[in-house]
Amino acid sequence: MASIALLRGQTVLARAEAPGEAQLVYDGAYQPGDVLDIRADSERAVVCVDACVAAARVYLPQKRLRYRLPLENDNPAAYAPNAFAGNRHLISVRPDLSNEYRNLALNPADQRGETDAYPHATANVETRNESVFCARNVIDGLLSARGHGEWPYQSWGIGTRTDACLTVDFGRQVWVDAMALYLRADFPHDAYWVQGTVVLSDGFTLTFPLKGMDGAQRVELGGHRVSWARLERLIKCDMPSAFPALRQWEIYGQDEKEPRVP
Repeated sequence: MASIALLRGQTVLARAEAPGEAQLVYDGAYQPGDVLDIRADSERAVVCVDACVAAARVYLPQKRLRYRLPLENDNPAAYAPNAFAGNRHLISVRPDLSNEYRNLALNPADQRGETDAYPHATANVETRNESVFCARNVIDGLLSARGHGEWPYQSWGIGTRTDACLTVDFGRQVWVDAMALYLRADFPHDAYWVQGTVVLSDGFTLTFPLKGMDGAQRVELGGHRVSWARLERLIKCDMPSAFPALRQWEIYGQDEKEPRVP
C-alpha cells in the first residue's frame, strides 16, 4: 500500500493511501519543520513532492522517503518562488516500472543532509554553507547556467577550496557508461575548470579536459557496475575570478543487471 502523510511534529495533518499509487492534496499552509512521510510499494518509485518541483525517479531502500520540506533558513532560495508556497499542495508517489537508458543521477527531490532516497549528492565543501551553492543542486535537472545565486541559477560552489570533491551515491549497483558536466557560465564573474577527474566505486579513474562554456561536456566512461561516482582534482583556469562552479552533473546508464545493446 502506497501512502503519503504530512507530519507536523507528532501530529498527522493529512494522509492518503492507495494500492500502488497515492496522491495527497493538502489544503493549508506549510510551516518550517513539516515533513512528508512517503511510502511506496516498491524500492523504485516516482515521487513528486510539489507541483513546482519535477517528479523524481528515486530508489528507496526502505520503500520510504521522509522529505523535510525546505522551508527553513535560506533553503527556499534554491527552489522556484512558488514551490511549497500557498494553501493547496499536491504530492504523489507511484511505482517506477521503466528501465530505459537515462540520466541516473537526476533527482529533483534530493535533500541536503541525511536521506533515505537515492541518488543523493554530497560534497566536502559548499560555499558559505548556502543552499544556492549546495551539492544537491547539481542533480536537480535544471540547466540555467548564465547566472549565479538564487533559482534557477543554483549550483555547487566550492568556496575557493582546491581539494573540493563531490559524490553522487546511487544507493545500489547500477550500470553507467558516460557522463556530462554543465559548468556554471556566468562569465566574467565565474572562472571555470580546465581539468577534472572522476572516480567510480569499482576503482575506475579518468582525468578529462573541460572548457569554459555553457552547455554539456560529455565524457565517455565505458561500461561499469558502480554504486557511486566522485568528482575530484578540479583544476581552475588562470582567470582572475575565484569562482568556478558546477551547474549540473548527469551520469548515464541503466538499472538493469546487463548493459543495453547499442
